[in-house]
Amino acid sequence: MTSGVPSATYRLQIHAGFPLDDAAAVAGYLADLGVTHAYASPLLRSAEGSTHGYDTVDHAHIDEARGGREGFERFVAALHEHGLGLVLDLVPNHMGVADPAAAPWWWDVLQHGQDSAHAAAFDIDWEFGGGKVRIPVLGSADDVDKLEVVDGELRYYDNRFPLAPGTDDGTPQEVHARQHYELVDWRRADDELNYRRFFAINTLAGLRVEDPEIFTATHQLVLHLIEKGSVDALRIDHPDGLADPKGYLDRLAAASGGRWTVVEKILEPGEELPADWATAGTTGYDALAEVDDVLVDPAGEAALTALETELAGRVVDYAQLVHDCKREVTDGILASEVARLVRVVGDLPGVDAESVREALAELLASFDVYRSYLPEGREHLDATVAAVRDRRPDLVAALDALHPVLAQAGTEAATRFEQTSGPVMAKGVEDSAYYRWARFVALNEVGGDPTRFGSTVEEFHEAQQRRLERKPVSMTTLSTHDTKRSEDVRARLAVLAELPTEWASLVRYLLSRHPLTDRPLAHLVWQNLVGAWPISRERAHGYAEKAAREAGTSTTWTDPVQEFEEQLHALVDAAYDDEAVAGRITKIVERIEGFGRSNSLSQKLLQLTMPGVPDVYQGTELWDLSLVDPDNRRPVDYDQRRRLLAALDAGDVPSVDETGAAKLLVVSRTLRARRDHPEWFEGYEPVAATGTAAEHVVAFDRGGAVTVATRLPAALAAAGGWGDTGLALPTGAWRDLFTGARVVSDANGARLAEVLSRLPVALLVRD
Repeated sequence: MTSGVPSATYRLQIHAGFPLDDAAAVAGYLADLGVTHAYASPLLRSAEGSTHGYDTVDHAHIDEARGGREGFERFVAALHEHGLGLVLDLVPNHMGVADPAAAPWWWDVLQHGQDSAHAAAFDIDWEFGGGKVRIPVLGSADDVDKLEVVDGELRYYDNRFPLAPGTDDGTPQEVHARQHYELVDWRRADDELNYRRFFAINTLAGLRVEDPEIFTATHQLVLHLIEKGSVDALRIDHPDGLADPKGYLDRLAAASGGRWTVVEKILEPGEELPADWATAGTTGYDALAEVDDVLVDPAGEAALTALETELAGRVVDYAQLVHDCKREVTDGILASEVARLVRVVGDLPGVDAESVREALAELLASFDVYRSYLPEGREHLDATVAAVRDRRPDLVAALDALHPVLAQAGTEAATRFEQTSGPVMAKGVEDSAYYRWARFVALNEVGGDPTRFGSTVEEFHEAQQRRLERKPVSMTTLSTHDTKRSEDVRARLAVLAELPTEWASLVRYLLSRHPLTDRPLAHLVWQNLVGAWPISRERAHGYAEKAAREAGTSTTWTDPVQEFEEQLHALVDAAYDDEAVAGRITKIVERIEGFGRSNSLSQKLLQLTMPGVPDVYQGTELWDLSLVDPDNRRPVDYDQRRRLLAALDAGDVPSVDETGAAKLLVVSRTLRARRDHPEWFEGYEPVAATGTAAEHVVAFDRGGAVTVATRLPAALAAAGGWGDTGLALPTGAWRDLFTGARVVSDANGARLAEVLSRLPVALLVRD
């Protein structure tokens, strides 16, 4: 049985359609692939019908729809039979409350109010609610008339709520008035909610896991599974929502025996994980950005910026766009969180409440990272206060009064500000600005910086040497259930940075033939369709509608604009029904897909061999042209993958074709090398290239295994290939683990044309 730090993980999305017994059935395949640990999505009992598991309703049970405790035991037994361990995803920040009857703690709080044994588990402002929890489920205030009392419960359509003892007589409206909760119009959630949520999701209520008793109660089963050897390592969801992330991780490390633990923490470029956290590192969005950036051609920036300016009708100031999107969040879906901050701050001398609210909203909208962790990290708060002071002289008095309050670590005001800045960033940037700024959507990825248009090979090497020094066993990834598009879509779209003029010409043609009033959104949709092509009509429509509503510029989730959405769907249909458009789409895809596959192999090899613990998201060992969820949670054909892997093991050396076997070759051989020869991956030294095409290779020696990956393949092809370019390998014979080919390096190094004669990547070891 594998223990300790994984050599590599494989993420499985487990749900009713792919339950634990199905996961058990792929254990042998995962072992053959070369990982040491399966990495499971949350498995505790979750809301009925949940496809993701991040809405835990009961921490004492394995979810029955996923297979229950018996299915879990069979899954673990299968993993152990094949020498695999288990990384489990945990959700400490919140609990699912969509159906109170399914969430025993929440039901008890609604039934008994502040006297409930579980009242302290939830972050509820009872005073603001007049002693009641406000639950935003009604279609309108008038819907109070539709309440019914049935079988000792209050019912609203299919929604069930408990009755406090002795409150069941009278009309349903009179009964409702006597409860410890108030059912309100869902629109009131933005301003008047009185419990902390996960982001703006009313059905996910925040948990006060900083309370040792609540920590114990919510972690008892998982810690038992660790103690008995069923769970080997942990992934922690959304630590930024916790009141005290460091304290939580310290307590978890002590309780779990210091198991390998990574946190879903999104670092902004240049930001470091707090050094005193008891964690191996992040889940890998920072690594994703480093890999993506080195494969993007900075030379394409000017032309694509000009195209976006043309489509938007103005120069887009991305920093201002982000600020404005975040202000929409502070003033809209998270206004109730800002209002609670105002209440917590209380009266400040000489400053009215509206100025305090506006100053808080501006600080949240201007914060440059997801959150700070006081007392360390105070520089982020100080810098933001200074920036807002310069920009908003009218708020100087409020800012000067707020600054010391928000800087005082451990106080309720400081903690709530820290807990709020992350959701504002996530909703304002990832779920809004990323859908509005379509200059080059390959860069609009979680943990990335769309204004940073590519990076140099030298910058990539520096980042990896820093990673090895500071977080050598942090997770690395390219695709997750939260990425905006899969790694292979981004790899294909990266080619457009090498062909910006061709792309701009096509976009103008498409817009002239099928106009959309929101031209930047049309550009975003066309990029994603080309990136994922061939894509079914149904998937394309689903993506376009989600993207438009997330952008919120021409239609929204809460107030869909039918006329615009019909125009949008007509644009999507044109890709299938307009022969001229379909022909152009096919032509551009044929132009870039080979280069995209080269990028895919390069980015996969870089991710799998860079310092850290690489994760493979389910199915991405073959080409996977998925867009944002739910598109990236489609079923995976494991029978196909087993067949292809068996053929590779029988000696096939595939070409880089539509089957994806070449990617499976790269993934399986690299993972097996990491598992079987960890000593090959203990260092990091850049390997230099010389010659006319030297800028087209990224190469490094991990201490025995040498990674060689092609970058900017379109320009390389246009220049006629590798030519005289050499790689400064130590002299002697080398063998490529992918093709078996033997390469000899002399005083002049090895010829790249020879090293990469079969594939655009190689993993070399001494022969």
